[in-house]
Amino acid sequence: MSREVLLKWRSWPAVERPWTTVALVLFLFLVAALVWHITVNIWQTPFYYFLGMLLVLGNLLPWFIPTDYELDHQGVHVRYIFIKVSRKWEDFGCFYQDKRGVMLSTFKMPRRLDPFRGQSLRFSGEKTEEEELIRILMDKIGKKY
Repeated sequence: MSREVLLKWRSWPAVERPWTTVALVLFLFLVAALVWHITVNIWQTPFYYFLGMLLVLGNLLPWFIPTDYELDHQGVHVRYIFIKVSRKWEDFGCFYQDKRGVMLSTFKMPRRLDPFRGQSLRFSGEKTEEEELIRILMDKIGKKY
């Protein structure tokens, strides 16, 4: 079954913002050295070093991998390297925009739970899709904050 794609783009912050990526990598080396010193040298428990670094790197993974976004008449499809998330338009009650992207909320008004229940759509570096994305979201969801 083929579907008509309304809008498609790719976001890859590590490539689109190289100076921020360099600063982030330097910060990660600093954190790794600090956590190593505390967990291995002082506590003598390397398990906590690996656990801590796994949690930190896991949270930052979306920065370093490309993310593909597709919008069609059924909903939103977000594809990371190994994971694909598909959500129907009926799942969302409103949306709101910041300078880096759009948050699709499952509520009728923005809530603090949105990062956990909603879907974030990050703009590409050039933001060429921004105007068309907002137009599609107004048509499909209708409620913008």
